[in-house]
Amino acid sequence: MAITVRLAALRNRDFRIFWVGQLISLSGTWMQSVAQGWLVYSLTGSPFYLGVVAASGTLPILLLTLAGGIVADRFRKRNLLLVTQALSIIPALALGILTDIRVVTVWEVALFAALLGTVNAFDMPARQSFIVEMVGRENLTNAIALNSAAFHGARMIGPVIAGVTIASIGLPACFYLNALSFVAVIVALSRIRARGMTREKSESLAGDLAEGLRYMRGHAHVLRVIVLVAVFSLLGMPFITLLPIFAGDIYHRGPEGFGLMVGATGAGALLAALSLAFREDIPDKTRSMTLSAFFFSILLLLFALIRHYTVSIALLVCIGWSLVSFFAVANSHIQLTVPDTLRGRAMSVYTFVFLGTAPIGNSLIGTLAHAIGTPLAIGAVAVTCLVISGFFCRKICVETGYDGRRPG
Repeated sequence: MAITVRLAALRNRDFRIFWVGQLISLSGTWMQSVAQGWLVYSLTGSPFYLGVVAASGTLPILLLTLAGGIVADRFRKRNLLLVTQALSIIPALALGILTDIRVVTVWEVALFAALLGTVNAFDMPARQSFIVEMVGRENLTNAIALNSAAFHGARMIGPVIAGVTIASIGLPACFYLNALSFVAVIVALSRIRARGMTREKSESLAGDLAEGLRYMRGHAHVLRVIVLVAVFSLLGMPFITLLPIFAGDIYHRGPEGFGLMVGATGAGALLAALSLAFREDIPDKTRSMTLSAFFFSILLLLFALIRHYTVSIALLVCIGWSLVSFFAVANSHIQLTVPDTLRGRAMSVYTFVFLGTAPIGNSLIGTLAHAIGTPLAIGAVAVTCLVISGFFCRKICVETGYDGRRPG
């Protein structure tokens, strides 16, 4: 009974269907992510091009996700998600075919990564803001944690399957399987009764955007959380882009070792998401975010310094745990704070800083690794994360009238 209560969001029929479809589709997405990284590494052997391709996939989010938030507030979110999931099949299928017939180039990989990123710019704000419309505000934190568990469970499962698939069948199979996995979400969405809310009145696109930005500017504690999310997205998360270098050049473990390294971060992330899902609430969100931020920075520094494969796997588990603990609490806080009519735009701002800054971060860390070496580059960004996050965590903690125990 206690487990049922603490996983209350899964008692909602619509969310349960949505969650299962998500788990299947996201496993395929992570398979493609690993296959794409290994394909670029096989074609070029260069950390610079790994950064370029990763940036190509996230640059459209930087440019278009704020518009995606406006669209999410204007149209029914379920219908919007049906369109984005159908469009997501195209880049995966095209990459599979080009790889299969052995004519793919690194620039074509970058192009299709950019096309998928464009679709994601509209998919992600709608997906994030649709959750509360399925489960209600009272179960939102639990639903976010469960959604994060699906994402990171797939992050653990997908890369391991991808490593085995690449070694036994070949790269194209990963892209084909990802294209097929989007069908699971399309089927799930077609069975969901909730359609999503729309705004009764809407200003111009510029007016809608200005309204959302005014709200952020007027609520300092929300803005500071957004800034801290940007710091970790810009400087912290891009370390994943360089894992093929660790797997191939430093540890000499091949695609299976690469898949296991990515899967280890997913395992830690899954543990963090499940621990949040089984908790009724986080009474002090500020303290939780602060501790997670510091743990992540220190663990990433240790990963850059240590040259033992088994220890690095253990560190990656802990890194995944601390990173997701931070992002899940930040996401929950923002969604519970903003008004319903602004949630799509608030999530577009969150997505903008969460993923939209990645093109800059991926390009920066790829260029830095090319110039000074991969381990030294990761060590440098870890130290920078530690210093900057310490400054902003202190600002958040001393915010007048806000102690993390209430949404705003």
